[in-house]
Amino acid sequence: MRILFLTHYFPPEVNAPASRTHEHCRAWVAAGHDVTVITGVPNHPRGELFAGCRNAWIQEERVDGIRVIRTWMYLSPNEGFAGRICNYVLFAVTAVLASFRTDRPDVVVATSPQFFCGLAGMVVSRLKRRPFVLEVRDLWPESIVQLGQLKPGPLLSLLEWIERVLYRSAAGIVVNTGTFPAHIEKRGVPADRIELVYNGIDVDLFRPLARDEALLAEHGLAGKFIVAYIGTLGLAHGILTLVETASLAAAEPPAAGARPLHFLIVGDGAGRAELEAEIAKRGLENVTLLGLQPRSEMPRWIASVDLLVVLLRDLAIFTSVIPSKIFEFLAQERPVVVSAPKGEIRTLVEKSGSAYSIDAEQPGTLMDVIRASRERPEEAAAMARRGREWVAAGFDRTELAGRMLSFLERTVANKGRTP
Repeated sequence: MRILFLTHYFPPEVNAPASRTHEHCRAWVAAGHDVTVITGVPNHPRGELFAGCRNAWIQEERVDGIRVIRTWMYLSPNEGFAGRICNYVLFAVTAVLASFRTDRPDVVVATSPQFFCGLAGMVVSRLKRRPFVLEVRDLWPESIVQLGQLKPGPLLSLLEWIERVLYRSAAGIVVNTGTFPAHIEKRGVPADRIELVYNGIDVDLFRPLARDEALLAEHGLAGKFIVAYIGTLGLAHGILTLVETASLAAAEPPAAGARPLHFLIVGDGAGRAELEAEIAKRGLENVTLLGLQPRSEMPRWIASVDLLVVLLRDLAIFTSVIPSKIFEFLAQERPVVVSAPKGEIRTLVEKSGSAYSIDAEQPGTLMDVIRASRERPEEAAAMARRGREWVAAGFDRTELAGRMLSFLERTVANKGRTP
């Protein structure tokens, strides 16, 4: 089968959509399929070209057998509204133009958020006269409204209209959480055109590893009990909760005979400047903000910390979100605490017994969990072992890629019938 996939993000960018798309497409190529990805030049999240890259009109390369066509992009950091919209809209235009360099596929897939990439996929599918499959990884525009980036008005009405058009024009829709289908069905899409494919992990890349003492020493972290946030510093994550927790920890007297408690933040994004300012304002010496690291280095960092934190803000929209990073953390058999609103992710980890689970944006409660994990390491280790078993059994990326591929094949076999 010939698959044409449009995505705003792709490696060497290291966010969740880039990793999911790459690993799915790589698995499809390994299964004997012809896959072409249309994406932009790597610049997320700071709007700056990655080292060695050019912002040229069209560039082509091969990545793990995938034909990758990169288009020129309007470079904009992942913050602010106007610049990001320009970035999104212009990528949609260049992606459609780049599609003329491809042969007629069997299916066109586009991934959200944002919906402008989905619109490009819809247009390309019409030009190629082939079925269109939309992958929905976030409920746009509802999420940006709850984050306070958009208020009711003509623009919101336009985005909601685009949402309905995309859902109804797609021959199939793939979602990554179990709560999304109900939202989409309410907008006129039959249940049999929706497929749930969770995020997952590359079990070869993310596996239990020994603590890398040399890596810690290189960054002045040797001999410390490290609580880490690894991921995008975005508006959705409430990273300031970790800073507030670090303030509580700094005010406590050192525990006799225990390793000093230290907080590590690995990543970049729209919230970085505010985070740096808050750390400086509080004069916190027990926080290290490391910045963006290559994805290939993530297993070393995950293996070398004592407790990993998954954070979401206390907003209703995040009851339906499953942060993909948790699968990588658990796959490496590391203790994890999920700080989020009551919803799907907390239900999953509580049912599996794979992670600590607490309410969102509660620094005092988070500090209690940190103390518990440090004082009762055997309990934390047992939870981590359950986590590894749970994700290995149900969230292997190769198996999930096969599930999505089967859905694409069924959609093509049905000739992409839409209402």
